[in-house]
Amino acid sequence: MHHFQFRNGELYCEEVPLREIVQRVGTPCYVYSHATLHHHFSVFDGAFSEVAHLTCFAVKANSNLAILRLFGTLGGGADIVSGGELFRALKAGIPARRIVYSGVGKTAEEIDYALSQGILMFNIESMEELEAVNARAAARKCRAGIALRVNPDVDPQTHPYISTGLSKNKFGVDIENAVKAYQKARTLEHVEICGLGCHIGSQLVRVEPFVDTMKRLRILLERLDGLGISIRYLDLGGGLGIPYDRESPPHPSEYAEAILEELRGLPCTLIFEPGRVIVGNAGILLTRVLYTKETPTRGFLVVDAAMNDLIRPSLYGSYHQIQPLRKEDVQTRVVDVVGPICESGDFLARDRELPVVSSGECLAVMSAGAYGFTMSSNYNSRPRAAEVLVKDRDWFVIRRRETWEDLVRSESIPDFLQ
Repeated sequence: MHHFQFRNGELYCEEVPLREIVQRVGTPCYVYSHATLHHHFSVFDGAFSEVAHLTCFAVKANSNLAILRLFGTLGGGADIVSGGELFRALKAGIPARRIVYSGVGKTAEEIDYALSQGILMFNIESMEELEAVNARAAARKCRAGIALRVNPDVDPQTHPYISTGLSKNKFGVDIENAVKAYQKARTLEHVEICGLGCHIGSQLVRVEPFVDTMKRLRILLERLDGLGISIRYLDLGGGLGIPYDRESPPHPSEYAEAILEELRGLPCTLIFEPGRVIVGNAGILLTRVLYTKETPTRGFLVVDAAMNDLIRPSLYGSYHQIQPLRKEDVQTRVVDVVGPICESGDFLARDRELPVVSSGECLAVMSAGAYGFTMSSNYNSRPRAAEVLVKDRDWFVIRRRETWEDLVRSESIPDFLQ
C-alpha cells in the first residue's frame, strides 16, 4: 500500500502532483510519502501489540533525519551498523535506550561512542569483537549490554548479496558454537548478557525461513536457560520483503502470527529491525529524460538519474517499476533506461516496455524508498540528489541537492603543488 496514485492521468504523491516538485526542486529527486511511512510503521509495530516488543528501524535502509524522527515519534528505535548511523539516530531524537548496534566491523572509536551514549545493547558478531567490547567497557569502567548474533544456517531464499543467515556468510556466531560463546561472555566482567540476536537476510517473501529460524532459536534459548543464562531480549532482525514486481510477500500480520506461534510463552521482549518493508514503497526517484537514442539493435532512454543515485538495478539486477508522470493512451516500445555514467552497468531498467516519451519528460522510478539514497555516491563527481517529504498538500525539502562545491569541500591541495 502506498500513496502514489494517478488522478486524471497525472501522478500524485498524496495531494501533491509530482510535476510541482519537479518544477521547484528539479531532478534527480527522491520523494517520500509521510502517510505511507506512518502507515507502514504503525501496521508493522501494531502486528506485535499483544507482546512486549521494540521496533528498531534499520537505519541503513533510509537514514534521512526527518524519516528517523518520524519513526522515533511513533515509539520506534533504531538498528544501527556504524558510528555515523548512531549519530544520525541520536540527532533525530531517538533515545539511546532504543538503539541496538549490529554489524561485523565495529571500531574501538565506535564502541566507545556507543558506550558513552548508553545504547540498549551491542549485537556481537565474533569472539574477538566480544573481547573488544569488554575491553572498551573496562576502560570506561562500565558494563556493556550485549546479545550474541547467531547464524542459524537457514536459507532465506533471496539474492545471495543480501543473504545473511547461511553458514558461509560473514555475519554472526555459528549457532552450534553459540552456547560456548555465551559461557565465555558470562566470564567477562564488563559485559552484561542481555539478549540473543539473529538476522537471516533481506527481501524475504515467504514466512517459512523465519519459522525455521525461530524453531532453532527456541532450542538454543532452552539450552541457555538450562545453564542459568537469562535472555531478556530476543532480536529477530528484519528482512520482510515488499512487492517490486510480481512478488507476494506476507503481510506483517501474517508474519507476526507465524513468529508469535513459534515463540509463545517465552518471557522475552522481542526486538525487530524492519527496514525495506517500512520505507521501500514509501519513496520514489524522479528523473528526467535527457535524450532518446536508437541503435540498430535497441532503443535507449538516457535519463539524468544514474547508478550513483540508485545502484540496486546495477548491483543486484533489481526490478523497479518505471512510469511517466502522465498516463496517456500512447504507443509503447521496449527500451533500456540508462544514466550518464561511463559504465555499461549504468542502467535503471533493461528491455523494459514503456510508453513512448520524449526528451524533457519525467519518469518515476517506483519502490525506491529503501536502499536508494543511502547507497548513493558521488561517482563521476555527480552531486547527490535532493530528498523531499510530502505530507497531505504540503511538501518539504528534507535534504537539499548537493552542489559542485560540496564535492570538493573536504579536499585540499598541499603547498608543494601550489
